[in-house]
Amino acid sequence: MTRIKQYIGQFHPIVWVLLLGTVLTRGSAFMTLPFLSIYLSRNLELSPIVIGITVGMSPLMGTVGGFIGGHLSDRFGRKPIMLTALFTLTLVYFGFTIANEQIWFILLNAINGLCTSFFEPTSQALMADLTEKTKRMKVYSLRYTAINIGASVGPLLGAYFANTSAKVSFAITGSTYLLYAIVLLWIMNKLVISNEAAAKKVVSAADAFKIIKTDKALRYLLVGIILINMGYSQIDSNLPQYLEKSVEDGVVIFSVLLTINAVMVVFLQMPISHIAEKISLMQGMVFGAIFMTAGLIGFSFINGWVTAIIAMVLLTVGEILIFPANSMMMDKLAPEHLRGTYFGAGQFRKIGHFFGPILGGYLLSHIQGQFMFLIISLVTLASIIFFTAGNKTFIQSITVKAESF
Repeated sequence: MTRIKQYIGQFHPIVWVLLLGTVLTRGSAFMTLPFLSIYLSRNLELSPIVIGITVGMSPLMGTVGGFIGGHLSDRFGRKPIMLTALFTLTLVYFGFTIANEQIWFILLNAINGLCTSFFEPTSQALMADLTEKTKRMKVYSLRYTAINIGASVGPLLGAYFANTSAKVSFAITGSTYLLYAIVLLWIMNKLVISNEAAAKKVVSAADAFKIIKTDKALRYLLVGIILINMGYSQIDSNLPQYLEKSVEDGVVIFSVLLTINAVMVVFLQMPISHIAEKISLMQGMVFGAIFMTAGLIGFSFINGWVTAIIAMVLLTVGEILIFPANSMMMDKLAPEHLRGTYFGAGQFRKIGHFFGPILGGYLLSHIQGQFMFLIISLVTLASIIFFTAGNKTFIQSITVKAESF
């Protein structure tokens, strides 16, 4: 009992509220958003391209919002930005329950992406503000685990509601965000946060563009991760449509695949990361791209449960390898005084989440789903070219600097 109290006591109460809220809201979001494409296909009979645009609006607005939200947080403080985002997200999900036209779903999902990009970076910054430097890595690890706990439960509920009443899942998600906002408002009013904790160093859009323009290695890295995200985005956009139309019990299989993905990340993240530490960051990213490509190719040959699970396992191993390594490479590229600017520029990786569903939707409309995944897998594999070029450029820049001394 004493150990539990000590463990809980090492973090600020607001940090624990944010972690618990992450489990609940991510679980609710994974109960709805991955099945949004199925809902639109069934109820509005939209084409895969239009569905791809609708789904892709969220990450597109998230790219913009990463900068806007940072500036607003710096100017007005963490609290008003976080609470405004949560209450707006509440309205978004309740809006999904009454929306009956394409334009409303596009608008609501755009607002969803914008508000999420306001809330998440600001909440992570607040976690850092309220946590000692030596414990921040543990906080971020707990947050990543919390995200995947929610992601492992949400899809199973989502599959049930997708076949019964999708609007109920939207209402539940909206209610969850409302409860989260109320609890966070209450505890923030009860616990005083110092002005120092409310401060935030942010990157402007102009600074981010300037960095990308001058750092060639960073540009290569961003292009590579954009291509990776174009492949990864198929999971939430075109994979559910493909499974529903081509495999018996496709919706159920899809929900189980999402759960397998999340559970694997939770339990295999540390073991695989430990193995990956024995190789270079670049090798980890290359292997990650290969595994992810293999998973996408596997999706093109799905004919039942076994092939679907094998494909998702391969893709998930690639995810575990590539995303942490990408963050570490971004940190490695960044000079100490520009680390925030580099991670701000890294928000452009979300462009892949916008164009991926659109490209996949276009291909799904004009060719068979099997060939769609094969083409997308080649796009994903092309990331290796840019990762390798970026690493080579970075090494060359270090060599030039060393020789100049």
